[in-house]
Amino acid sequence: MKRSVDRILTTHTGSLPRPPDLAEMLAAHEAGKADEAALARRVREAVAEIVRKQAGAGVDVLNDGEMGKALYSTYVKDRLTGFGGQGEMIGMGDLVDYPEYAQKMYQDMGADPDALAVTMPACIGEVRVRDHDQVRTDIDNLRAATEGVKAEDVFMSAASPGVIALFLRNQFYPSHEAYVGALAEAMKEEYEAIAAAGFVLQIDCPDLAMGRHIQFPDENLDEFRRMARLNVEALNHATAGIDRDQMRMHLCWGNYEGPHNRDVALKDIIDIVFTARPNAISFEACNPRHEHEWQLFEEIKLPDGKLLIPGVIDSTNNYIEHPELIAQRLTRYAKLVGQENVMAGSDCGFQTAAGMSAVVPSITWAKFEAMAEGARLATEQLQAVAR
Repeated sequence: MKRSVDRILTTHTGSLPRPPDLAEMLAAHEAGKADEAALARRVREAVAEIVRKQAGAGVDVLNDGEMGKALYSTYVKDRLTGFGGQGEMIGMGDLVDYPEYAQKMYQDMGADPDALAVTMPACIGEVRVRDHDQVRTDIDNLRAATEGVKAEDVFMSAASPGVIALFLRNQFYPSHEAYVGALAEAMKEEYEAIAAAGFVLQIDCPDLAMGRHIQFPDENLDEFRRMARLNVEALNHATAGIDRDQMRMHLCWGNYEGPHNRDVALKDIIDIVFTARPNAISFEACNPRHEHEWQLFEEIKLPDGKLLIPGVIDSTNNYIEHPELIAQRLTRYAKLVGQENVMAGSDCGFQTAAGMSAVVPSITWAKFEAMAEGARLATEQLQAVAR
């Protein structure tokens, strides 16, 4: 993972706004009605467009915006065997507590909550790699798009074994441990292909945070931590052949505006997160439920080799953060763990599911520009103190 002793670099979580026509084509793909050749051409064009936009907005470590994926976690059903039928409805513990807000949220999204499970198949058979070409196409698209574009580094995201198990529920394997183990074996090829291409591999791990209020809202913390450890063990097995410094991971408590009163505290999971092999850790750090958690690093030492990517812009609202506020958020961390161990990021993705955004695209890019300016200000302030 690119480190800089000269200045604080900027990046983001992964998903970015798809062009409306591409979002429609991805929806058609999910329904089995797409012109796949036309979709492939449009994805390649969109990757080129999104790379240029990121560079123009001041993003130093950029990606393909997940242009070819309808959803960051369930895209694997097209690449692996074993998935089909209809999965379970995914419930959020905080939305159960506040059902009137849940109803409002789904109405604002234009979504029917009863229909959401239809697009989530389950694991009903043995998980193996079925399609070896899709990740290669992703790699080729991103490599072509980044030629001649100024970037400090390039990353590509992939779903963790744990988050796949979170959304594509197990109806086949005898235990969660067996299921995530099979997923780790199957996803290993994709992880290694991304790393072999020279990109930073980002592994999306919302299961290590959001999994608490989805799967264990009423269980004790120890049970959730036991599952989180199993997920990290599976992740570490799948990435054993990849350099730790070529990997980053993303933690998430759910990329939605909502109560979040059931969110597990970072202090209750950070020890498990530190055992994961990826050295860089992207996490929510600026929303009202988690911004205070920077203070945790006053009490705990960042392990050698680890790098923090705190979210300094929010992906769930249309406020354009002031650069001075972004600088404050960054300097808090830098003063505790060292400027070279901090990179500016977003709380989560800006279009986790294709066609569904809380933030309008023009404001997304304005947020990135503010982040770049905030990182510049933070660097200046830290260098002034050092002198």
